[in-house]
Amino acid sequence: MAGQPSVDLAAQRQPRSTDASQPSPASVLAAEIKALVEAGDRDAARDRFGALVALLQRRALRIAFQYLRDAADADEAVQDAFVKVFLHIDQYRSDLPFDVWFTRILVNAALDRLKARGRQQRWISHSTDEENGRPVEQVPASEASHERRLLAKERWAQVTQAVAGLPDRQRLVFTLCHLDERTPAEISAATGMSQATVRVHLFRALRKLRVVLGGQA
Repeated sequence: MAGQPSVDLAAQRQPRSTDASQPSPASVLAAEIKALVEAGDRDAARDRFGALVALLQRRALRIAFQYLRDAADADEAVQDAFVKVFLHIDQYRSDLPFDVWFTRILVNAALDRLKARGRQQRWISHSTDEENGRPVEQVPASEASHERRLLAKERWAQVTQAVAGLPDRQRLVFTLCHLDERTPAEISAATGMSQATVRVHLFRALRKLRVVLGGQA
């Protein structure tokens, strides 16, 4: 993937139900895959897993891209998340929404890749240019637009780091609401939290982000 994923929200959104008694299509597939794995039929489980990937991939790419702002990194984070899901599908509780379990794994995969990128960038920033002995990051950019892009990436990195520092439930609610564009009613149905609790977690998440980001969140 060389460019930004196409963001066609109308096409990417899966049909949603706010009725918690009705499992989502992803939850149904995940339960089938888990049953096949537990029965020892991993070949059939892999076949069904392909259907699960097809169902969730576009949504997953959109969420990962919101964290990473890089299409290639987002693609790799999504692949990492799907691998972890298949390897640990036996840990999925079939009575709970798969979508929420998967979102947690996906966000953690994106944050892991973001941390790896940060370590790489720190290593580069501390390297020196052999010709002039100056830190690489001090070499002037050839274009002003390049500098603006770097500043935008730096700003987004601050936002993402702040989101990563939120408690798990606040981070999950924030992700589902602002990155996955779900309503409090949908989040309530997916997580089992009351709508009031969802709103409390969202309010606290936004308040902490504003504090961390200096009132600019």
